[in-house]
Amino acid sequence: MWSASPTSCPRWGRLLWPLLLLLAEGRAETAEQLSPYFGTKSRYEQLHPHLLEDPLSLGSPQPGFPLPPSSCAPLQLGAVFRHGTRFPTRKQIEKLGALHRRLLARAGNDTGPACPAAERLARWEMWYRPDMDGKLASRGRRDMEALAKRLVRRFPSLLAPQRRLAFVSSSKHRCLDSSAAFREGLRQALYGQWPSAERNATLTEPLEINDKLMRFFDNCEKFVRDIEDNNTAMYEVDAFKEGPEMKKIVAKVANALCLSASDLNADLVQVAFFACSFGLTIKSVNSPWCSLFNTEDAKVLEYLNDLKQYWKRAYGYDINSRSSCILFQDIFKHLDRAVMESKSSKPISSPVILQFGHAETLQPLLALMGYFKDEEPLRANNYHRHMHRAYRSGRIVPYASNLLFVLYHCDQAKSPEEEYKIQILLNEKLLHFSHSGETVSLYANLKNHYKDLLQNCHFAEVCDIPGNATTIGEL
Repeated sequence: MWSASPTSCPRWGRLLWPLLLLLAEGRAETAEQLSPYFGTKSRYEQLHPHLLEDPLSLGSPQPGFPLPPSSCAPLQLGAVFRHGTRFPTRKQIEKLGALHRRLLARAGNDTGPACPAAERLARWEMWYRPDMDGKLASRGRRDMEALAKRLVRRFPSLLAPQRRLAFVSSSKHRCLDSSAAFREGLRQALYGQWPSAERNATLTEPLEINDKLMRFFDNCEKFVRDIEDNNTAMYEVDAFKEGPEMKKIVAKVANALCLSASDLNADLVQVAFFACSFGLTIKSVNSPWCSLFNTEDAKVLEYLNDLKQYWKRAYGYDINSRSSCILFQDIFKHLDRAVMESKSSKPISSPVILQFGHAETLQPLLALMGYFKDEEPLRANNYHRHMHRAYRSGRIVPYASNLLFVLYHCDQAKSPEEEYKIQILLNEKLLHFSHSGETVSLYANLKNHYKDLLQNCHFAEVCDIPGNATTIGEL
């Protein structure tokens, strides 16, 4: 069997050694090739590639959207947004810094064998700083400005000059900054074409900071105790980290970096993969960290991320989704008010409600509504059976993800009940209603479908910790 080392090869051999190493270990991919598997660290354009060419493009028309203007007029738009592209968190930056320092120390040891991958990454500039800590990146501001401009084009009668807008945000800086960027995008879209005196107009609606709605998970005592602060709640995630799929990747990356297996673990490998994703989403570059992985590795790492989201934010425990009832009911409260005002021939008091939160805001809400649920739960031991799963976080909550509720009033209705129809869009694509399979529903039928959640899911009952403590098995 052929074997060699860079030190035993002539000069041309040393130059080719990185290529030979990649061929021996399986071809590495670029950030673009790995990007379908970045999970919650995905750029929005992954779902809409045409936006890479034109950020304001609406793409191909969607059959059945919007409803025909000859008979139906948009009455209200309710929108829940995830913030735009952000920097890594402090914890992620610290882990990446520790790994990078390890490679720097190795590169400074002249007595060790040559290790091209480690040397290449040691030369990489560690440009992340702890003070970045999840802040909105410049790319994130552009995400939200462009999204605002597209929504003006999609809903010109609702997002129009002088229309009333309601802004609500989480208290986190990335959400506040996202709402400000969205507001600026609206201003440019609504007033940019007007005479110069109007061009500098500002949107003066106040911003309501409401963590009770946008960060309901922080205010749900039972969730905090039994999921957030409970080490056993992420059993499936921890088991997958120690499983054969992840062990194979850890061994491969350790070998590529000439580190011992004890110097690396699943968390450090995952943060290296995140460094690859952040390079693309923040700077649109192919980070050298991407060279450590191929597509099969990326699929495994995506599943690791999805496992965490599934068990912490979605279908893993009932408390995850039911804690979002307070936001779900708030959305329908605004829809109900619009219907009542329309029936009374009154102006709609809140024609547009714009709410800015997190992936952790949207995922429980979508799970509560029954979307993206697989027949078999995601577990540590069934990765291969979930290759075609419905629950893929990168397709559900990339950066700048959005859930839109569009209420219509239809004049040519056969009965008063049929006057009000609704459509729901996720990331600017129509969702099929779970009760009908259609992309449009009578509002009354949708309310009837979610009757139990609207009437019987009370935040205090779901989230308050009673005198007798419950266990995780009772969730």
